[in-house]
Amino acid sequence: MAAFAYRCTACGRSYERDEVRYLCPECGRAYRPGIPLCGVLAAEFDADKIARRFRKSDPDWGLFCAVEPRYFPPYPMGWTPFFRAEALGRAARLPNTWVKNDALNPSGSLKDRASFLVAAEACRLGEGTIVAASTGNAASSLAAVCAAAGRRAVIFVPRSAPRAKLAQMLLHGASVVPVAGTYDDAFRLSLEYTARYGGLNRNTAYHPLTIEGKKTVGLEIWMQNKWRAPSVVLVPTGDGVILAGVAKAFEDLLAARLIPELPRLVCVQAERSDAIHRYIETGKYRAARNPSTIADSISVSVPANAHLARAAVMRSGGASLTVSDREIMEGQRVLAAVSGVFAEPAAAAAAAGLLKLRGRGLAGPADQVVVLVTGHGLKDIDAALRGLKIPEAIEPTEEGLETAAKRLRKMGVGR
Repeated sequence: MAAFAYRCTACGRSYERDEVRYLCPECGRAYRPGIPLCGVLAAEFDADKIARRFRKSDPDWGLFCAVEPRYFPPYPMGWTPFFRAEALGRAARLPNTWVKNDALNPSGSLKDRASFLVAAEACRLGEGTIVAASTGNAASSLAAVCAAAGRRAVIFVPRSAPRAKLAQMLLHGASVVPVAGTYDDAFRLSLEYTARYGGLNRNTAYHPLTIEGKKTVGLEIWMQNKWRAPSVVLVPTGDGVILAGVAKAFEDLLAARLIPELPRLVCVQAERSDAIHRYIETGKYRAARNPSTIADSISVSVPANAHLARAAVMRSGGASLTVSDREIMEGQRVLAAVSGVFAEPAAAAAAAGLLKLRGRGLAGPADQVVVLVTGHGLKDIDAALRGLKIPEAIEPTEEGLETAAKRLRKMGVGR
């Protein structure tokens, strides 16, 4: 593991590893429920040391990691598929389109990366309980990782969370606390719980290792892309931590002189959950008033990591756009139909963004564009079924077979 210090992303103060745990002790005082987090910490590594020691022939990923491998849970997270999606690129008129399918992590989402590193930190600290708020994916991933790590997961989740995600949490043995309210309510209650009753809080951005964990997806893209940074990365965005994690990966690589420039990050938000998008566009923060969207995993009124997410997009020379629920469902359909990737609505937002990207002048045919798929479609099968009609069953007879053949001919199948 590389030596590192925590640096406050607001005031720049540095802290030793065990001097702080969550937010900057100074800037964090300004935080109160109802606003984005203040004083989010970032792990700062010795870039010169990484530049001297990192070898592509035998990569030492520990140089980029904030927890020693001996504390890692026995959980086979990461190294998910990265592939060129030619048909998807044709649909978007962006021929050099690639997909990073993080829906194939063990619990079905990118959130495994953050849960894994926070659980490793809990093992290092000897902490037996990890607490989180979630709309579902962070919770189900934490439950799975805690099961492997021998830790207790305590999860505050809106009662509207998809059933598949609730089933994952419960089957993995988590202690689930449904909240008759929003994700923002669950976030607040989880912080109050750990303050009063203990446990390590995994909330996104509140614990800095959630950003470090999600950073690993960017490092993998770099390696799988033959040690090159792509031109553009589309990131479905709710609270802004995945966006900040992807940015952190490439900023660490740039600091170590391992890439010549940053990829442009494109923040993709649902139209009704657009607080970070508007912040990027106007420079003024305002919470989303009614963040109701089919994409539950990116539905949030007060994005915890709004400040850092906006800064990351601006530093990369990137942009932001929004997609409607109808566009999200179309993105889900196109992604599945032409690339074989079944994404939940929140993850499909990135595909919906791809279909709008060239029309907005945010990418051209020469750009390598990466669509980051963050969660599996089986996470929310009810949402997928809203736009589908299951055909009626045929009788197991000759007449039934002829009925099937007629249906198929109407669909252009057969003679």
